Amino acid sequence: MKKRCRRWLLSLAVLGFCVMLILGYYALRDSIPDEIRVTEDSEKELTEIFSNPLITWEDSIPVSGGKKYTISCRILNTVFLKNVNVEVVGHRWVEVSGNAIGIYMETEGILIVDTEEIKGEDGIYYEPAENLVQPGDYITAFNQKKISTKKELMAAVQNCEGKRVQLLLVRNGKEIALSLTPVQCDDGDYKLGIWVRDDTQGIGTLTYVEQDGHFGALGHGISDVDTGNLLQIKDGTLYETEILGINKGSKGTPGELSGLIRYDDRRVLGTIQSNTESGIFGNIAYAQKLTLQKTEVGYKQDMETGPASVLCAVDGQVEEYHIEITDIDMNHKDSNKSFTVKVTDARLLEKTGGIVQGMSGSPVIQNGKFVGAITHVFVQDSTGGYGIFAETMLAH
Repeated sequence: MKKRCRRWLLSLAVLGFCVMLILGYYALRDSIPDEIRVTEDSEKELTEIFSNPLITWEDSIPVSGGKKYTISCRILNTVFLKNVNVEVVGHRWVEVSGNAIGIYMETEGILIVDTEEIKGEDGIYYEPAENLVQPGDYITAFNQKKISTKKELMAAVQNCEGKRVQLLLVRNGKEIALSLTPVQCDDGDYKLGIWVRDDTQGIGTLTYVEQDGHFGALGHGISDVDTGNLLQIKDGTLYETEILGINKGSKGTPGELSGLIRYDDRRVLGTIQSNTESGIFGNIAYAQKLTLQKTEVGYKQDMETGPASVLCAVDGQVEEYHIEITDIDMNHKDSNKSFTVKVTDARLLEKTGGIVQGMSGSPVIQNGKFVGAITHVFVQDSTGGYGIFAETMLAH
């Protein structure tokens, strides 16, 4: 009995040791970035990144490698960990902002939000679009004619006079053709039983402007509030905005900036060309209306946990506030949650309670370099949130 117990305990100990080895292996592997960018005159950066004494790596590369090469990392020169893609880059500068901006975007087609039942003129309820369309589909054509707005769709439905119609949809990047019959309601109007949207608007923060006028903002994409899908946009416009008030954040309740956007040509800042997971991007036409500060770009390996600052305009004027970078994940699958921050500035905590909606895109500065932007607030702790690396946004 004792021997059996000893064997069982020994087996548990061996199993525990193996689990620790496996977890240690993956922890060590995850501590190394999959890819890095280093400046030509900063060779020491590689030594600092691979400073763990357990990690060994090749100290030579092919001379024909050019600006990109791969480093193979191992544990004590034996067990393979991963290959790291290295790109040698020059020093890069951008104009960081922090200005609050008004955003207006039109979708590429008409976004379907949901379907509904319709009461026909006969008193019976119908749902003509049920099991045909899906939330997140985009209507791009009606009876072979291209349409792009709700107004065009409504007019086309009325003109069909109840006859069966054809819709061309885009679903997950693929075109789908289908047909359905509108229902005539008791008020005489014809309806498809589809809730749709063709535009969106909101307030965010401008992150940076490059020398050629290309800008990046938000640090995350704009998704539809109902479907949760990233909006496919046709075009959009950036406007000046006035911050009218602040709803302070608290535990369980994210705060927000309340602002006024006047859709006036005199208040246009630029055009929006793309909406991506890493932010919205386009071109600034009136940079003179913005608060801009020329700053060198810092790469993810330049970052460290500790003091930093954030630029934002929570009360109308761009100011710099103290924060602390609390954690850095060089390989996070969700690129706009690559590091975490905590607001430490008493002034910002007094004004907003920490990070609030509308601050997305606020540039993060550490050791004089632009290293990232705020993207999310923690619902249970409004003093903290996530950020995206500057290099990730600039890759767009």
